[in-house]
Amino acid sequence: MHVISVEDREHQQATVGAFAYLEKPVSKDALDGALNHITHFLDRKVKRLLLIEDDVHQRESLTQLLSEGGDVEVITATTAKEAREAVANNEFDCLVVDLVLPDTDGVSLVEEIKSDPKLRDLPIVVYTGKDLTPRDEARLKRYAGSVILKNGQQSPDRLLRDTALFLHRVEDAIPERAKQLDEKPVSLEGRKVLIVDDDVRNIFALSSVLEGEGVQIVYAENGKDGLEQLAKNPDVDLVVMDVMMPEMDGYEATQQIRKDPRFSDLPVIAVTAKALKEDRDKCLAAGASDYLPKPIDTQRLLDLMRLWLKER
Repeated sequence: MHVISVEDREHQQATVGAFAYLEKPVSKDALDGALNHITHFLDRKVKRLLLIEDDVHQRESLTQLLSEGGDVEVITATTAKEAREAVANNEFDCLVVDLVLPDTDGVSLVEEIKSDPKLRDLPIVVYTGKDLTPRDEARLKRYAGSVILKNGQQSPDRLLRDTALFLHRVEDAIPERAKQLDEKPVSLEGRKVLIVDDDVRNIFALSSVLEGEGVQIVYAENGKDGLEQLAKNPDVDLVVMDVMMPEMDGYEATQQIRKDPRFSDLPVIAVTAKALKEDRDKCLAAGASDYLPKPIDTQRLLDLMRLWLKER
């Protein structure tokens, strides 16, 4: 599947699993190039994956894991320098990157690779044990197709599943445990969500949708009250944060949430009536995990919630 859309490339996370992405208007030459790209990809029965990992034990175990099935060739690099040389001299279908490298910050390496126009459609999966700051998360969201923490539950199987998705592996070659992981969709039943919005009509509308999924709702009508509710309910699984509110707006409230170590990785979905790129970037810079414009597409909200709750 090759996506063609009027939306810019910032919205690619909504099309995870697509082969590539073109923005409209699209010329005939661009369409011809897309079809040639797909044809070339399908002609190669064995896909090539570059694993960038400096730990020898991790490198060996991941190579064995990802090459299982015989349809993926894994090439390894131990430093950013080796990774640059490998990408420059070879054609890869997917990259797996650890962020802790001996010579360069892994986030900067991901940005560098994706800044090359020839590599902008190259899928990158970040697989790391590094504690990510909100700034790191915001930077990675722009470039990485998937971010998996090594200490997360079922992390190796998630890595196997996500690389299989980006490599478009034939189903028969995918190890059974990766298929089983896909067969278990994330349930929202029993999750607790904090909605922070100064418009009670929005709170009521979102509550109705989420309660229909079995979600327990906590709400507040401004950022200050939202922080108080979070302090009273530290078991909240996710926050839906309106941006424009009186007394304390969503930007400041999100920044305050991130200052508390207990909530450093708490998913926060920012919601705003503005849909400009600079507004999205401002939300992510404040520490939001993701962004939705108003009026809220409730199905997209549910999809984002499942995405952010799958590791929790």
